[in-house]
Amino acid sequence: MQELRAIIHGKVQRVWFRKWTCELAKELGVTGWVRNRPDGHVEALAQGEPMVLKLFAARLHEGPLLARVSRVESTIGELREHFDSFTTWRQKL
Repeated sequence: MQELRAIIHGKVQRVWFRKWTCELAKELGVTGWVRNRPDGHVEALAQGEPMVLKLFAARLHEGPLLARVSRVESTIGELREHFDSFTTWRQKL
């Protein structure tokens, strides 16, 4: 099991991106979190098997219907801590 950290750029706030990401995570069986950042981007952390995380990262480029994703920065590495579910963090950094 590994961990993916991603920052999603573009029109990604106030377009249901976090909810869409939670649904995607549940569909793929990954755990972690997603949150809005004060700079207008969305940040996500997902944990799962490497191939599933690659698919998760690829799907982040799509986003929900109202989103306009311009870029996704992502890295896959070792787990730093363990999450049991995928949640939306309501607070900004």
